[in-house]
Amino acid sequence: MSQVSIPNVKIAVIDGDLLVRDFVSTVLMYCVNRDVLSFDNGMAAWRYLEGADSPDIIISEVDVSGLNGFELLAKFKEKHPAKKCLLMSANPDDEKVARDSGADAFLAKPVSVTDLFRVVEAFVV
Repeated sequence: MSQVSIPNVKIAVIDGDLLVRDFVSTVLMYCVNRDVLSFDNGMAAWRYLEGADSPDIIISEVDVSGLNGFELLAKFKEKHPAKKCLLMSANPDDEKVARDSGADAFLAKPVSVTDLFRVVEAFVV
């Protein structure tokens, strides 16, 4: 994982599970004090992400409706190759696929505050 400092970073969280989405968003707002957007499905996220004001970092569940995390990763990286994409999943087999697909990082679920902060901090501090 390369360390890059992104000032005034904007982050998008995509997860169909409201509790997980709110947990990740809240941790990011309080721990990194950044602007955080949240979406409950990949298609809704993509409609926003393809725009010019796209977030600098997306954190997406692999198994999300609309566009799954791998599909969203591919579209996001094609449109915004310099921006960061982190995938998360409860399935440990998804980590290799995520890395092979170009994800900048992978978070195993259940996501801990420590792991989430460590991974995001590498891109924003």
